[in-house]
Amino acid sequence: MRLHRHLVSRREVLLGSGALFAWTQMPRLARAEGRDPRMLVIVLRGALDGLGAVAPVGDPDWSSLRGDRALMLDGKTPALPLDSFFALNPAMPNLSRFYKAGQAAIVHATATPYRERSHFDGQDVLESGFAKPGATDSGWLNRALLALESDGRVNPTGSRAIGVGAVTPLVVRGEAPVMSWVPQNLLPAGADTQARLLDLYQHTDPKLAVALQARMQLASLGGAGGMDDPLAAGDSPVMPPLARIRAYFADAAGTAGRLLARADGPRVGALGFVGWDTHVNEGATVGQLANLLGALDGALAAVETSMGEAWRETVVAVITEFGRTAHINGTNGTDHGTGTVAFLAGGAVRGGRVIADWPGLKTAQLYEGRDLKPTTDLRAVLKGLLRDHLRVDDAALASSVFPASADVAPLAGLVA
Repeated sequence: MRLHRHLVSRREVLLGSGALFAWTQMPRLARAEGRDPRMLVIVLRGALDGLGAVAPVGDPDWSSLRGDRALMLDGKTPALPLDSFFALNPAMPNLSRFYKAGQAAIVHATATPYRERSHFDGQDVLESGFAKPGATDSGWLNRALLALESDGRVNPTGSRAIGVGAVTPLVVRGEAPVMSWVPQNLLPAGADTQARLLDLYQHTDPKLAVALQARMQLASLGGAGGMDDPLAAGDSPVMPPLARIRAYFADAAGTAGRLLARADGPRVGALGFVGWDTHVNEGATVGQLANLLGALDGALAAVETSMGEAWRETVVAVITEFGRTAHINGTNGTDHGTGTVAFLAGGAVRGGRVIADWPGLKTAQLYEGRDLKPTTDLRAVLKGLLRDHLRVDDAALASSVFPASADVAPLAGLVA
């Protein structure tokens, strides 16, 4: 965290490991059209392996690229078919159900403009909406809300924004107001979160930084697990680590859905899930990635259930800072990459399709010879959702929401 960015309060730091933002008003144009749209953004922190989540089983180079770790339709744990070319990770039956019902779409080989491999800077670009890190202390979602005209039909009393996070995500920071909600069962803070807190306190509370660093060193000597390897977290006397992760994901997402569904509640929100930095023993079908995707799948189902009838006017966008390497590394994991996937789900999504300008998997087709090459700018996806679902106008999208992005056209046809 740099000094020019938003410095959070100690209370914000102590809240947990994700964040949920909510707006109080309804877009005027949407109301005039007889709609009451909702939008929820889920940020996966740590970089999602898009090839491990949605496999290009129709690519002739796929099986040789990943070998016996490649998701296949006829594998020991068969992938879930999407179309003639792509298949979904078997840990995601709910997303598969949405897809078959025309309520989910997948954008493959997508990325932000960021082309380096730092989590901090990648998340900064993802959430700020700027092409470079460190350019602003506000997020694109907050600025999108400021660009909307409201008809005031949602009661503004008591529903500003909801923070569930150790550090309020940049995507929701800005002039729109914020409030907080804390789940009953927080997950333990992992290496990524601890590093962010340490950097924050070194600038704001040096004595506390020294104490935190000493605690981190003791935990390291003791072999304590962290949320960068969330399944390594110590057992709870109540439930094992994986069950806690699933419960936390479902609790946070379900609460978001209930708030968005309320007649007097918010209409836009965002939350974050950590743990996707799968350098070691990734396990696309049995292991860390499969377990995390299963927890995410349960979270999507929790949003659907908690929203009830409001689900039909909802878009859930699942995004991450970048992808992971195309090849498996020497520790059966994947390293920081570039191209990845974005998941879109909800009753308002024009689904049942994978949207991809497929770049290929031959070495010469990979980005820098190692990563899935991005062919779709993630900003185009987000612009398309904001324009066609919430009715943010093109001028605001190109200037204030995603500054200096006039050359990135909104992707049309994402919503029904």
